[in-house]
Amino acid sequence: MTDHVVIGAGSIGSNVARLLAERGEGVRIVTRSGSGPVHPMIERVAADASDPSRLTDLSGGAKVIYHCANPPSYTMWERQLPPLQTAVIAAAEAHDAVLALTGSLYAYGRQPGGRMNEHTPMAATGRKGRLRKRMWEQALAAGIRTVEVRGADYIGKDAAGIYSVFIEPALKKGRAAWIAGHLDMPHTFTVNGDMAQALVTLAQDERAWGRAWHVPSPPALTIRELARRCADAAGLPPVKLIQIPRFVMRTAGVIVPIAREVAEMDYQWYAPFHMDATETADTFGLTATDLDTAIRDQVGAIRV
Repeated sequence: MTDHVVIGAGSIGSNVARLLAERGEGVRIVTRSGSGPVHPMIERVAADASDPSRLTDLSGGAKVIYHCANPPSYTMWERQLPPLQTAVIAAAEAHDAVLALTGSLYAYGRQPGGRMNEHTPMAATGRKGRLRKRMWEQALAAGIRTVEVRGADYIGKDAAGIYSVFIEPALKKGRAAWIAGHLDMPHTFTVNGDMAQALVTLAQDERAWGRAWHVPSPPALTIRELARRCADAAGLPPVKLIQIPRFVMRTAGVIVPIAREVAEMDYQWYAPFHMDATETADTFGLTATDLDTAIRDQVGAIRV
């Protein structure tokens, strides 16, 4: 019997599965390809998690279902996320399992001063933010035991984000990094391992159910400072950063779908962006991984 079912084997899903397995708990990880971490306590299954019947069958006996799947491109969100959400809710309902959702800050939209805490209203006006809001409201309306854990942009080993997309290629090739965002605005980054820890902790604590919580994260820092610390950790010269004019992505979005989707969310990178997780930290005793520790883990593959 499997106590935990994890949907998705990306950075978060893999970290959740490893964390549980290292505690000696059985995990079934479900992906389209059957990928995922290799561990004696982890069973990897190839299946379409957006098929409610198939996912319900695979979730038999599960105490917790962790929804950690996310389409690789913004252009796929509207098509792929709603069926996934419907399927995980159906599986949780069928087996009376707790549903732990990997959330983001998108549902809040633009906030005064860019500040968000666990009680900030969901006021997004963009498509992706409204979609995230609807998905959380759908889970709450289902009457199941559920919790959504929200984090900011990820850093940490194998995390997908600004480091992996922009900074790492520049460090490897010794060239400039072109950045679609203001270089000197403070921005909260969440360590992917801390997101996994929060998901596992809150899913098993009934005090967390029925609402959203934030992942304790290091203090906000600018893209320029992040790039400097990454270069230092890798033992490489600083990367030259070039800020792409904001109008470029918006203009390209007229004809290029992914540019349009990125431009919709660019408010996060052109103004301060602060996530407060004080209530989560105080309630559950969770703390953030030291920022430089997370950076060293992330740049480890290219450290000289």
